[in-house]
Amino acid sequence: VQLVESGGGLVQAGGSLRLSCAASGRTFSNYNMGWFRQAPGKEREFVATISYGGSVTYYADSVKGRFTISRDNAKNTVYLQMNSLKPEDTAVYYCAASPRGSANGYEFWGQGTQVTVSS
Repeated sequence: VQLVESGGGLVQAGGSLRLSCAASGRTFSNYNMGWFRQAPGKEREFVATISYGGSVTYYADSVKGRFTISRDNAKNTVYLQMNSLKPEDTAVYYCAASPRGSANGYEFWGQGTQVTVSS
C-alpha cells in the first residue's frame, strides 16, 4: 500500500491542523493505521493508532485529549486532527499501515509531512 500525507504547515501555539493520509494500492480496510512523528535529533515516536474498522483508538499520553485520529474507509484516508498545538509538537509526521492480524507491526510508511508550531 502507498501512503501520502498532507496537511502539514506552520501554525502558532494553540492553533489547529488536520493531517490527512491517503492510501492506495490495496484494500485500505484491511489495515490498522497509525501516526508517528520525529522531531529533529530525536527518535521517531508513536502518536496515535486506529483499528482497521475504526472502532478502537489509542493515543500517546503527550497528545491525549488534544489529537484525534479517525478514518474514512470509503475514501481510503486516515486523519489526525491536532488541536491546542504546542511548540513541542513540532516534528515530521508520518502515517503508517499495519496489515490486519500481522505480527510484523507497521510495514508501510508515508514520506512524512512537516508540522511546525511557533511559540
